[in-house]
Amino acid sequence: MINGDVSWWWRDLGGTPPLRASLSGDLAVDVCIVGAGYTGLWTAYYLKRAQPDLRICIVEQRFAGFGASGRNGGWLTNSVTGGRAQYVARHGRDAAIAQQRALNDTVDEVIEVARREGIGADIVKGGELEIARTPAQLARLRTTAAEELSWPHTDVTELDAAATRDRVEVAGVLGGLWHPHCARIHPAKLAAGLADTVERSGVTIVENTTARSIEPGRVETDRGTVRADAVIRATEGFTANLRGEHRTWLPMNSSMIVTEPLPSGVWDTIGWAGRDTLGDAAHVYMYAQRTADDRIAFGGRGVPYRYGSRVDTDGRTQERTIRSLAGLLHDFFPATRGVPLAHAWAGVLGVPRDWSATVGFDLATGLGWAGGYVGTGVTATNLAGRTLADLVLRRDTDLARLPWVDHRARRWEIEPLRWSAVNAIYTAYRSADRIEARGGARTSALARVADLIAGR
Repeated sequence: MINGDVSWWWRDLGGTPPLRASLSGDLAVDVCIVGAGYTGLWTAYYLKRAQPDLRICIVEQRFAGFGASGRNGGWLTNSVTGGRAQYVARHGRDAAIAQQRALNDTVDEVIEVARREGIGADIVKGGELEIARTPAQLARLRTTAAEELSWPHTDVTELDAAATRDRVEVAGVLGGLWHPHCARIHPAKLAAGLADTVERSGVTIVENTTARSIEPGRVETDRGTVRADAVIRATEGFTANLRGEHRTWLPMNSSMIVTEPLPSGVWDTIGWAGRDTLGDAAHVYMYAQRTADDRIAFGGRGVPYRYGSRVDTDGRTQERTIRSLAGLLHDFFPATRGVPLAHAWAGVLGVPRDWSATVGFDLATGLGWAGGYVGTGVTATNLAGRTLADLVLRRDTDLARLPWVDHRARRWEIEPLRWSAVNAIYTAYRSADRIEARGGARTSALARVADLIAGR
């Protein structure tokens, strides 16, 4: 089994791609985007479609799709990061509904762009299935269902145990919640295809070029200065590496394993014919998909955070995390016990202090940003890219008026408070899951305390 090497998704494409040219001295453009992940690539894509003569440069530390865009679980889903209630308090219920509708539409927008641009990303719109395997999880799932059904455009369906098993045969399942606004994707195929698409449109992508600081009108890198009227920060989990941004977003770690292809007899047992994405209602939740070549890609939290907001270089994850994920995989799907693991990896995602994603552009400084997706960015990045294009081009649109625009969260605490708090939170969540596994329909008090500390 391979550990690291960025991700299995990239290895499935033949390994990490050849590097594009680095920045070779100073450069002047109209728009400079820092980060060639989904956010940066989508922003460039929509800016070029709206105004083809724009000179756009994307500065990337490693290669396009190196970060979360090439390592995630492949869920193109409609989640409102941080929940809709936050928008009700600040902007009213209609604004919260608009945010949900925009994300629903964005799922289909990504699918349409992939079709139009010839990006083969193994997309299957099979919906999202969340399951419960303990009485406490089931109670939370039913509460979630009632809340979702009180809103328009959520389109959720409650499932009993039998109906849930009809979709995916998970051992010990008690019930489920399904909605149609989700598609399985191959993350690296989408990232690579999108990078090629924007490059063909005339966007310059410079790789192996490290941005050290972002200022109005300029990006300082290790290979020169890029000057631009508009500068967009699209660095997500790697934002802490930029000068002055160390406490802006916390880089949270998430890990994945993927099996070798499962024999047809195993799939006869598991089912999963609809290719739904699969998650659960645990506090330290898992996420999974059935890949195009009939593997199970299975993810969850390992070591949640590294002291000082350090981030990895190659995607390697801890052996104990691999054992934990493999144990959970086999617990969910006992028929997989004889199937070898092919690859394990990890990556970082950006977490704002209030766990709410944001996008914005300051007309006075020409500085823009997007991110803080907390693991829900496969869809939100496209919405962010379209929104940033409107904001940069000063277009008054429905997207530019969505409630996440210009949202700002307070900064994270200094170390060692940050490290201590995050690790304490996830220790409490894991303990809560163990307590709930013993039975009882109440959410553990430990989880409630952890939620308060986390600010969720």
